[in-house]
Parts: sequence; C-alpha cells; structure tokens
Amino acid sequence: MSVTAAAEATAAPAAPLYRKVGSIRRERRWALIGAYVALAVFVVFFLTPPFHMLMTSLKSSAEIADLSNNPWIVQSPTLENYWALLNHGSYPRHFLNSVIVTLSTVAITMVISLLAAFALARMRFWGSATLATGVFLTYLVPETLLFIPLFQTIGSLGLYNNLWAMVLLYPTITVPFCTWIMIGYFSSIPKELDEAALIDGANHFQMLWKIFIPVALPGILAATIFAFTVSWAQFLYPMVFLVSSEQMVLTVGIVSDLIRGDTFQWGMIMAGAIMAALPPLLIYAFLMDYYIAGLTAGATKG
Repeated sequence: MSVTAAAEATAAPAAPLYRKVGSIRRERRWALIGAYVALAVFVVFFLTPPFHMLMTSLKSSAEIADLSNNPWIVQSPTLENYWALLNHGSYPRHFLNSVIVTLSTVAITMVISLLAAFALARMRFWGSATLATGVFLTYLVPETLLFIPLFQTIGSLGLYNNLWAMVLLYPTITVPFCTWIMIGYFSSIPKELDEAALIDGANHFQMLWKIFIPVALPGILAATIFAFTVSWAQFLYPMVFLVSSEQMVLTVGIVSDLIRGDTFQWGMIMAGAIMAALPPLLIYAFLMDYYIAGLTAGATKG
C-alpha cells in the first residue's frame, strides 16, 4: 500500500501540468485567430480605397456617370484614361517634375544628414546633445506654420512659381528627421572602430566614407526612403508656391488639371493617382526589410 500511495502521490501533480499545457496551447490558438482577424480587418480597411481607385480608373466616363451600375464592378474595362493621361495632357511633365524634385531633394538631404549626424554622434563637442535634440524638434513644427515665412523668403529670392523652390523647401522637412535617424544609428556603432581608424591614421572623412557608411547602410536606406516618400507625396508647398501647370508636380498637377470647377474627371484622376503611387510602392516592396531595420536601430542609442 505504501508503494502504491507513493506512486499516486508522485503521479498526482502531472494532471494539472497537462491541463496547464493544454490551456496555454488553447490561449495561443485563440491569440493566433485574433491576430488573423485583426489583420484581415486591417487589410480590408486599407486596401478598399486603392481597389476602388483601380476599378474606377478602368471605367469609361459614361460608365462612371451611370449611377445604376455597381461601383465595385467594371462592366467594360478600358485603358482610355491611362492613354489620355500619357498622351494628351500635362501628366508626363508633372511626373518628370516630381522625379527631378524628389531626386534632388534626396541627394541634398542625405549629404547634409550624413555629415550632420556624424558630427553630432561621433565628434563630441560642447552643446552637441542639445543641438541634436533641437534638430529633431524642428521636424515637429507643423508645415502650416512655416509656409507663411517661407513664402516671404521664396518671394524675396525670386523663386515663386519655380520648380527649384521645392528643392530648397523640401529639405526643411526631410533633413531633421533623417539626421535624427542617422544620429541614433551612428551612436550604436562601437567606438572601437573610431579608435582603430584613428590609430591607422584615418581622418574623419575617411572614417565616415570607409567605416560608418558601409556599417550604417540599413539606416542610410531608411533615411533615403523616408526622404523620397515625403518629397514625392508633398502637397502643401507645391500648392502654395507653384501656379503654372508647367512647373507643377504630380500631387498638385492632378488636382489642378483634372478638376475644372464642379467637373471631376474621375477616371483620369484615379488613373493618375494609381500611376503616381507606383514608385513609392515599388521602393517599399523591395527595400522594406532595410527600412524597418534602419528605423529600429535608429530608435536606440548606445
């Protein structure tokens, strides 16, 4: 009897353990189901507008005007809206203007941000920490408060209704945030690399070019993608500073050329928006891993 009782006493705690494991598995299963449900709601909520835009861009003007049709179904698909934009309007010019402004802004932003971030993160001097914080705080100032003084500045320079004014204005938005990202990334690089480079006789520019840029490539790509996205999608500054159609970028050109009074050319508007969204979409599709890695590393220091 004592042997049996001892065996039962030994085996007794096993039953609650199995129930606990089953409970953990059940909780994980429900958590997984909840995650998939939330993801499905997220996908439906955010992909519904692009899907509606795509369906509308494939309809003729007559089909769009016929309210008896289902707005989510295309009765007679056509590419006439895309053809009209690319061959009979100012859309190609607006697209080229956006490319020029965006590439120029990204180049200027990355040069300034790399040099500023390296100086603030690795070349310690009096007030460097305060200056780094101040650089990021400038990013938090709303654009609606800045465009009035900037309007006076651009007017005094004679650049009103000039495409190159955007190249001067966009870095005021992109440089602070990109510099902040790079400061965090450069601060996470071991200081032993600096010491080894200095011992080998390298100067600061050689350290930046041969050590920090290769090591910090994910952060640089994250900052580049951010600068590209902001420059490509900017709307307020082009709306305020650009008037003629020849100088407009995509975000403003689509609205100004395809909306006349109370007449909305919905087919071409949606087609233009779809084509305008393709460059950022392709960049994010191929470089998303680098973008996430760069933002994650840039959010911490040390």
